[in-house]
Amino acid sequence: MAWEPWTGCYKISDGCTYCYYYGLYSKYYGCNKVTKTSDFYKPLEKVYMPRKKVEKYKMEGGKICNTCFTTDFFIPEADEWRAEAWSIIKRRPDLIFLFLTKRIDRFHVSLPEDWGSGYDNVRIGCTVENQEMADYRLPLYISYPIKHKWIVCSPLISEVNLMPYLHGVENVRVSGESGRDARIIDYDWVLNIRNQCEQAGISFIFDRTGSHFRKDGVLQNINPYRQKSLAREMGINI
Repeated sequence: MAWEPWTGCYKISDGCTYCYYYGLYSKYYGCNKVTKTSDFYKPLEKVYMPRKKVEKYKMEGGKICNTCFTTDFFIPEADEWRAEAWSIIKRRPDLIFLFLTKRIDRFHVSLPEDWGSGYDNVRIGCTVENQEMADYRLPLYISYPIKHKWIVCSPLISEVNLMPYLHGVENVRVSGESGRDARIIDYDWVLNIRNQCEQAGISFIFDRTGSHFRKDGVLQNINPYRQKSLAREMGINI
């Protein structure tokens, strides 16, 4: 299930160039105006069950709620709404709110006063695409009080050393870039990150090959519908 309390985004680093949602060839290209949506209170909406004469949440508990996948939870334009969004998250401890961010340096903006070491039902994934962004974002990320941390190398556009930043991280996911102008992902880069995770004793998932996948020196153009299954067929997940 998904929750988009606001929508709209714009480029802040190289990984954003061909974003699946706002990139050059997306039908949403140019939609960089950040706006609050009509779904802002969606996690709190209830429906009446006449046969049982009870109300229940429309968003059923016990599931993962993908949050802000069409924007960034920490985008500056949402500062005025974020405190209320946190309060909604707190009122639904039965849901797991999962979101990715390229703006982890804004983590403390509008953070709840009772955050402490983090909410049990929040998983924050930090996205990095190359060594430059890993070296900037991840030292901040691992220093913050977040109970469930995972690193997302997507799109992976160069070799990356994550070893200094894996302490306290639960999972690393890697994906290539999709689209007609997608940049190449090399299988050796993927295996290198996989080996780092193995040494650190954390889980690893090769999620998607991307459109231009190089393996053993051979460049392959991968159909979008095959990218996920082909990555799984590599059999390298931990």
